[in-house]
Amino acid sequence: MVKIVSRQSLGTQAVYDIGVAQEHNFLLANGMVASNCFNKSHSTAYAYVTYQTAYLKANYPVEYMSALLTASSGIQDKVDRYRENAQKMGLIILPPDINRSVEDFLPLDDKHILFGLSAVKNLGQGAIENILDARNSDGEFKSLADFCERVELRTVNRRALETLIYCGAFDLIQPNRRQLINDIDVVISWAQKRSKEKASGQLNLFDLDLVDKVDTEPIFEQAPSSPPVEDYPVQEKLRLEKEYIGFYISDHPLKAINQAAQILSPISLSALSEQKSQQKVSAVVMLNLVRKIITKKVIPWLLCKWRILQGKPKAQFFPVLMQNLNPY
Repeated sequence: MVKIVSRQSLGTQAVYDIGVAQEHNFLLANGMVASNCFNKSHSTAYAYVTYQTAYLKANYPVEYMSALLTASSGIQDKVDRYRENAQKMGLIILPPDINRSVEDFLPLDDKHILFGLSAVKNLGQGAIENILDARNSDGEFKSLADFCERVELRTVNRRALETLIYCGAFDLIQPNRRQLINDIDVVISWAQKRSKEKASGQLNLFDLDLVDKVDTEPIFEQAPSSPPVEDYPVQEKLRLEKEYIGFYISDHPLKAINQAAQILSPISLSALSEQKSQQKVSAVVMLNLVRKIITKKVIPWLLCKWRILQGKPKAQFFPVLMQNLNPY
C-alpha cells in the first residue's frame, strides 16, 4: 500500500489526475485513512459533466436522447432501456424508414426521434453506407424492386433485407410486410439480372421499346412479384418485429392495458435488480413460450403415494402408480 506521510500546500498550480496501480486507500501520518483519494480536479470534472448532461436533458430532451441512443446503438439492452426512458419523457421513437433514416438516431421535431440504421440488427456498416449512397445519389426508393436494383446486393444481403422489412423500414412504401417477404426471391433475381445486363451494356427488348416512349412508368414497376397475400396478424407482426430488432417499436401487445399495468406493476422487469432483497414486488409480464418438461425426479406426492401403496399387493400397486405417472 502507498502511504502519504506528510502534506504541504504549494498554492494554486496546475494539477493532474494520477492513476494508482493498487487500491485508492491511503494511510495518513495521523493514522487516518483517506478513501478514494482522487484529486479535486477529478471530482470537479465529474460534477461538471453531470451538470452539462442534466442541463441538456432538461432543455434539449430530443437531441439529448438521440445522442444517447446513438452512443449505445451497438448494445441492444441499452437501446431498449433508453427507448423506454424516452417514452416516459413523452418522446416517440419512430420505426426506421428506408427513405428517411440515417446511420444515427435522428431528432425530427420536439417530440419525435427517428430510429437509426446503426441499431438495426444484421445491418453492417458497409450495408448502411451503401443504402445511404444510393439514396443520396438517385433520390428516395420507390419500391422493394427499386431498392434492390440500386443497392449492392452482396453487401445488403437477403438477411439484411428481411430485417429491414420486419422492423418496418419499408412500411411507408408497402405496409404489407408478408407480401414484401414473399417478393424477396423474385425481386432479387430480377435485380441481379438487371445489374448483369447493365454491366455488359446489353438491353433487352423491353428496354429498347421504352427508348421511344416518353411518358412511361419506371422500370422497377415492371418487376415481377409473387401472388398477393394478406399481411401478418398484428400479434405475429409484433413478434417478428421483436425477434429481428430486439423490442417492439411500432406498437406493443400490452398497450391496451397500459394504464392498468402502471397501477399493478409500478416497476418494469429491467428494474428488478435495483430493488431491495426480500422486497415484494409485482410485475405484469407476457408469456411468449411455454415448454412442458418431463423429468425423472420423484416428486413428493408420488413418493407419498408409493409409501401408502407399499403394503398392498402388486396387482393394486402398479395400476395406481402408472395412473399417477401418466396424468394426461
